[in-house]
Amino acid sequence: MPKRVIDNVEKPTALDRLVRILTAVKNYFTSADNILLALCLSACAFGLMMIYSATRSYSNPGNYIFVHSMAMGIGLLLYFIFSLIDIEFVSERWKLLMLFNILFISTLFIWGVEGDTGNKNWLRIQGLGIGIQPAEIVKVSFIVLLAKQISWLNGTRNGINAIGSVLSLVGHFIMIFGLILVSSRDLGTGLVYLAIFLVMLFGSGLKVYWFLLGGAILGALSPTIWSSFLNDNQRNRILGPYFPDIIDPSGVGINWQANQSKLALASGKLFGQGYLQGTQSQSSNLPFKHTDFIFSVVGEELGLVGCIAVIVLLLLIIVRCIYVGVQSKSRMKFAICLGISSMIAFQAFENIGMCIGLTPVVGITLPFFSYGGSSILTVTASLGVVSGIRRHS
Repeated sequence: MPKRVIDNVEKPTALDRLVRILTAVKNYFTSADNILLALCLSACAFGLMMIYSATRSYSNPGNYIFVHSMAMGIGLLLYFIFSLIDIEFVSERWKLLMLFNILFISTLFIWGVEGDTGNKNWLRIQGLGIGIQPAEIVKVSFIVLLAKQISWLNGTRNGINAIGSVLSLVGHFIMIFGLILVSSRDLGTGLVYLAIFLVMLFGSGLKVYWFLLGGAILGALSPTIWSSFLNDNQRNRILGPYFPDIIDPSGVGINWQANQSKLALASGKLFGQGYLQGTQSQSSNLPFKHTDFIFSVVGEELGLVGCIAVIVLLLLIIVRCIYVGVQSKSRMKFAICLGISSMIAFQAFENIGMCIGLTPVVGITLPFFSYGGSSILTVTASLGVVSGIRRHS
């Protein structure tokens, strides 16, 4: 047969390429976690809707929507990319993950700038007005690296409960936790890492007596930590919700933000004042309403029904992550899913708690709902990891 005819037979047509693309897309959605994707998209859309409402009274509200929408788009792209990657392959490069975690957080020593909360936890790209929080991004790689370490230790002869194993795990955590505190003074983000660390260890089989011993040591060191490592403002923020008559009797000091938040929530009642109609939300009375207190905007405008919808949506995502981890039949993958679910759960608990005055105001975002590029990138990428675990299990 002439060569020209062979070339014509072997060369794929445009229709062939289209069929291959459609087949690849079909195969992806057949094996991916479509339930988790639907929950993720629903939470992102709900959050963008509330951010739009919260920023309408600002001088340039379009910028907030544009930046957050761009971050959502990049985050969803990361979701699909991470869902295609086998996390086992990534975890084998644990040395690179460790180096990335240390170097990325350490950039705050040189280029870190202060945010609205006074913490030096931002990297700013000059001229573009874009900020990145290294400690926020590193959460995902920290979870994968810690899960790899836990899995390896559980495979050794002595297991995870050996003294050497516990010391290596604690050393890993203290290194990252210490870097965050020293470089940025961001205690709120550090507490998220602590919650992830404790839940992953407990779920991976660490005995209760180690937690009791750790609690006893922390209790013995707490007076020193309280007096030497926390400033007056941090101590007052911690005590404010529990001793308001002593710390802030007038209600216009350290507890002012929480009081405004509770006022907004209370005025929403059952069904709210209506979307875009909140008295506090559409004025400057509610501080940080697009970030830390976005839940209060939901409560004022959509009422108790809207608040329940947010909590149920987040709870479904958390449960789905744990379900995927259990179904994976892998100790490491289960630990990763547990770490990601604990990250979302703790941030939601702390954020909602400070909005209703039950926990200190420490500047922790509400996953999917609070404005912030680093936050939405982290949570969508982490769910992409969970979807990838589902695909490769």
